[in-house]
Amino acid sequence: MKRGNALLCCLLVSSSLCAKAQTPSPKLKSEPTVVAGIPVNYDEAKVGTYTLPDALKLSNGKPVRNVKTWYTKRRPEIVAMFETQQFGRAPGRPADESFEVTDNGTVALNGKAIRRQVTISFSKDQSWPRIHLLIYLPAAARKPVPMFFSINFGAVQNAFDDPGITPDEVWDPKTNTKIPAPKGRGFGWIDVERLLDAGFGVATFYYGELDPDYASGFTNGIRARYLNPGQTERAPDDWGSIAAWAWGMSRVEDYFETDKSIDAKRVAIHGISRLGKTVMWAGAHDQRFAAVIASCSGEGGAALSRRNYGETIAHLTAPSRYPYQFAENYAKYAGFPDTAPMDANLLVALIAPRPLLLQTGSTDQWSDPKGEFLAEVAAGPVYTLLGKDGLDTDAWPEARQPILHDLSYYMHEGGHGMVPSDWEIYVRFLQMHLHPEQ
Repeated sequence: MKRGNALLCCLLVSSSLCAKAQTPSPKLKSEPTVVAGIPVNYDEAKVGTYTLPDALKLSNGKPVRNVKTWYTKRRPEIVAMFETQQFGRAPGRPADESFEVTDNGTVALNGKAIRRQVTISFSKDQSWPRIHLLIYLPAAARKPVPMFFSINFGAVQNAFDDPGITPDEVWDPKTNTKIPAPKGRGFGWIDVERLLDAGFGVATFYYGELDPDYASGFTNGIRARYLNPGQTERAPDDWGSIAAWAWGMSRVEDYFETDKSIDAKRVAIHGISRLGKTVMWAGAHDQRFAAVIASCSGEGGAALSRRNYGETIAHLTAPSRYPYQFAENYAKYAGFPDTAPMDANLLVALIAPRPLLLQTGSTDQWSDPKGEFLAEVAAGPVYTLLGKDGLDTDAWPEARQPILHDLSYYMHEGGHGMVPSDWEIYVRFLQMHLHPEQ
């Protein structure tokens, strides 16, 4: 195992130490150079030096030398950092949570799947948001199956070619109302047949059902239902939209634990872009999820904030962009990421010892694919402490060269999101770690 270089990089972490690998991809003309009035850097020479917070050092400065100390002391410290300073504090499982199975098992997808549709409610008050969960199970399965669970940007009927899906509506930010979903796959399409053939079930829901993805949609979302009496403004550590979407993923896991056809202990979660950030936090916060696949999660997700490259905290939290997605405290670090107690390497470490795949794109400089790789390098010692394999290298790989361990990384040739060939890497990763029945 090539532990020495990875450990050196984690302990000293500066851009000069970890920049040995390939020359950064050239900035494409389509990449923005100024966003919300804030310049964007794509020059490795201007990244600057930085020191990352040490995942294996307690807040009192003492080292973490054993598994017990990690779980009882350091891990809770790191969770509290992200709860109070980045994503916000979310409530627990609702007392009135309930599940209504509206489609209990219809043969679908040319006989390959059994379709199930479930409504997840959080309150007896029917005005509250609800999740409409769509599930496909391999038709030939005779035992509980592992699941690929992807949170979706679009209406679920656009993710599959299945006329039997009960159609979703989507939120329209212009009118702040729900409208019929426009047709088109976008980021939401799922290669369901490939997953079914490999022995996995598939589940998805539309993220906007929990919290509309625009600032003025707050009153329509789940967060508004948890305001204290008389409260009109968010507290600095109240949850943002990303925490709300992650909370919803945990509520789906609540349902999985009741479904005998699903192995709730073998659920891999997946999301793209801001939903990549969402699954990073969902997996970090809820240890019931067995594996995480985050696609191009970038700043606020798996990319290091202390690297001045591509999108930054300042861009994310600018008033015209996405401050509602995070705790208000997060904006304190705009322009000063080195003052934050946390960085993405700690977020990656919270997923340990469970498998994590970071999938990126070689030309997606805005999301800093190299910064995601370096976060995994720096989190490697936590995986080692817990008896798992890190990346075992600190050399940033070329595109189309997957590293598949407990910590995994893959960069396709191309830009933001997924390309069709990524599904092959996903399935290989899932088969390695969730071991479906064939």
